[in-house]
Amino acid sequence: MIVVFLGPPGAGKGTQAKLLSERMGFLHLSTGDILRDAVKKQTPLGMKAKEYMDRGELVPDSLIVELIENYLPEEGKVVLDGFPRTVAQAEALDDMLNSKGKELKKVILFDSPDEVIIDRLSGRRVCSSCGAVYHIRYNPPKKDGVCDLCGGALVQREDDKEQVIKNRLEVYRRQTEPLIDLYQRRGILFRMDASMNVEELFYEIERVLKVC
Repeated sequence: MIVVFLGPPGAGKGTQAKLLSERMGFLHLSTGDILRDAVKKQTPLGMKAKEYMDRGELVPDSLIVELIENYLPEEGKVVLDGFPRTVAQAEALDDMLNSKGKELKKVILFDSPDEVIIDRLSGRRVCSSCGAVYHIRYNPPKKDGVCDLCGGALVQREDDKEQVIKNRLEVYRRQTEPLIDLYQRRGILFRMDASMNVEELFYEIERVLKVC
C-alpha cells in the first residue's frame, strides 16, 4: 500500500508517519529528512537543494523526483511524507507507481491553522549531534540548549525561523493546495483535524487505512 501525507509544514505529518512505521510496519520516506541528510553529507543533490530549503522554498521537482525514485521500494507498505508537493510531482509519482504495477490508495490531508503551525515550528529545536527534536514550550530539554540524550547543542533550523515559516506556508498554498482538488476528484482524499492530540489522530488515520 502506498499512502501520501499531505498538509502544511508543522501539521504533524512526520510524527504520524513515524507511528505508522513503528506500529504498522510502513516504510517512512520523508523527503525533508532525506534532503537534510544530503545537505549534511554535502552530496551534489544536497548542495543544489540547500539554497532553496534555506529560503523556505520548494526544491525543484526534478531534484525531488530523482530522490524519490532512488528510495521507493519495489514491495511493501510506504508512507510518503513531503512528496508529492506539486501537481507535476504527483504526475511523476503516478508514472513511478505505474511502472511498478502499483497505484496510490489513500491521501491523508492534515488541516491546521497557520498560527498553530508557526507556534509549533518556531519553537522547535534540534540536536546538532543526534537529531533529537525538542520544543521550547511543549517538550523542553532538561537543560536549556542541551540535548537530554547526547549532550549535543540544540539549534533552530533555518527553515524553522518565523519569517521562513510564513514563506513556506505561502509556498504551500500556492503550489501544494492544488493537489487537494486533484486527489479529491479521484476520491482518495481523507481530511484530518491536525489539532487533535497525537493518539487521537493516529487512531483516525489507522481507521481510514484499514478500510480498503
